[in-house]
Amino acid sequence: MKFDCVEQIGQTLVQHGPNNNRVYLMKLHPEDHPQMTRHLVELAEQNQYSKIFAKIPDWALPSFSENGFEVEASVPNLFNGEEDGHFIARFMNTERKHLAEKKVIRDVIKTAEDAEVNKDILSENSYEIRLLGKEDVNGLIALYQEVFEVYPFPVFDPEYVKESMDEGMQYFGVVENGQLLATSSAEINFKQAHAEMTDFATRPEARGNNLSLFLLQKMEEAMKAQGIKTLFTIARATSYGINKTFGRLNYHFAGTLTNNTLIGKSIESMNVWFKHV
Repeated sequence: MKFDCVEQIGQTLVQHGPNNNRVYLMKLHPEDHPQMTRHLVELAEQNQYSKIFAKIPDWALPSFSENGFEVEASVPNLFNGEEDGHFIARFMNTERKHLAEKKVIRDVIKTAEDAEVNKDILSENSYEIRLLGKEDVNGLIALYQEVFEVYPFPVFDPEYVKESMDEGMQYFGVVENGQLLATSSAEINFKQAHAEMTDFATRPEARGNNLSLFLLQKMEEAMKAQGIKTLFTIARATSYGINKTFGRLNYHFAGTLTNNTLIGKSIESMNVWFKHV
């Protein structure tokens, strides 16, 4: 499978391609502002993408708003624990903007916000959960291939996974008898003191054992120890399980990203959750 490409426009990091049918501004460099809005629109028009999606600090919001972008989710103190961050979008056609599963998504959010964790569950966790290294890459990829048919980033490519580790991505795993049962990762921005909690995957036969919850707890401890101040996730909006995992550990709902990410066989809406540690 060919994945959407990640490249730099000026000093700004952008992902774009036909799979997600979008442009995604991942890291905005101040020197590329405010002209970046024009570059993003031109890129979308040239490739006929139906959405432009961006993660930006609060200081950049006025210029994006003036150019047709709207806020889909906001995270207080996302940048360095001091400045709010926004997930914004400009839809290039009306069809992409239509949110078809509003009722289900509302119920998922309410279920997650009402969820509570039994402290005994966390204290009785007896699994080996550890930071994964390059020696674990083959097992990691095998797990991803078993769980995901397609994915927004090339997590089935061993070179990509190894490079991401070199660039600061931290992968965690639940290991039993040498076998990787479940995994997750933290995409860390040390400069801005935030981390995205992502890539949760559990083998089908190991589901129902709270492994995602244990992984999230372990990652929280690791992030706090490394000076990270804000944690967030972008979770499938119609998945009760993953949203409930974050709700159980007291994450706050920040907003829904409409028709945003290719997971499975279609582009899905995503919920943003955050927590300060």
